Amino acid sequence: MTSIERTAFPRFKRLITAHELHLFFAPSRDEVEWAAARSDSDEHLLAQLLALKSYQRMGCFPKLDEVPETVADFVRRAVDLPEGTVPRASNRTAERQRTAVRQRTGLSYDKAKARKIAEAVMRSEAVSKNRPADLINIALEKVVEAGLELPGFTTLDALAAKVRTEVNTSICLGIYDQLSEAHRERLLALLSDKDESGTTRYNRLKQSAKAPTWSHFRSQAEHLGWVDELGETGVWLAGVASGKVTDFAGEAAAADAPGLRDYNLMKRLALLVCLVHRARMRARDDLTTMFCKRIALQVKRAKAELESIREQQQAIVEALIGNYRTCSSTSTPAVPSRPRGRRRRR
Repeated sequence: MTSIERTAFPRFKRLITAHELHLFFAPSRDEVEWAAARSDSDEHLLAQLLALKSYQRMGCFPKLDEVPETVADFVRRAVDLPEGTVPRASNRTAERQRTAVRQRTGLSYDKAKARKIAEAVMRSEAVSKNRPADLINIALEKVVEAGLELPGFTTLDALAAKVRTEVNTSICLGIYDQLSEAHRERLLALLSDKDESGTTRYNRLKQSAKAPTWSHFRSQAEHLGWVDELGETGVWLAGVASGKVTDFAGEAAAADAPGLRDYNLMKRLALLVCLVHRARMRARDDLTTMFCKRIALQVKRAKAELESIREQQQAIVEALIGNYRTCSSTSTPAVPSRPRGRRRRR
């Protein structure tokens, strides 16, 4: 069962501030008069008001025992009911109160229509989304847009699980039909064949790149060649949403070989195809990253060597200039200055 905290399904907060109590749960005079006209006791009046304010806030009817004590006590004090009054209503009375609230708020109660809308949107979104919480959230949005009362959370959760299973089964069947018998045998062998280290080749699909040394680079290139030989996964997964492929690959990566063998054949092969597809993409990315890091390291070393050569040449040039100045000052004789005089006339 999906945790309700992971969805947008309306529910009472664990901590409700005084501001929120006054903003969302304070009944107006008109609402009190309306509820009093339909109640024959203080307990029924409190239950009617709680049903109204909860429905206005959340779009659904919580059970009376699900209403926080702080909310019930706030509404009780807001209408000056006696201390110790608790909301109480039989099933028949509660249904009558809910009908009155629906009439007052103007929202429609059509359980079949709300379920039909929720199932339709879940089925269309389940092609690309795999988390039940996401399917429930989208269904909630569409039901609210239709102006309908929200179905119960357990109803939506069961519906999401049913739709998700049906859509995933259809996707797995489509992938299975794309595989030839030889490819099926090659993929299934990953779960049983072992390498030199004693682990199954299935675990090799989950390995990540090592430090970018040239030996690791060559090993990564060999790994890429191996995963590419497993088959053209892009062809097998044509038409499957990338988000679905990622989720299936993640499910396969989280399991071990014995655990994956417990799946039925069709789903087992579909998960393996998705895992191989992700392994191929990651192997290429890792190989490219390692190559870039190696080139960057060589460029860094080349720059350092070039700077060292430049400094050496600079030192040689400065030494030559210094020697030239020394030789010029010691080897050139001083030329006596010619005394100035009047020019002789011819």
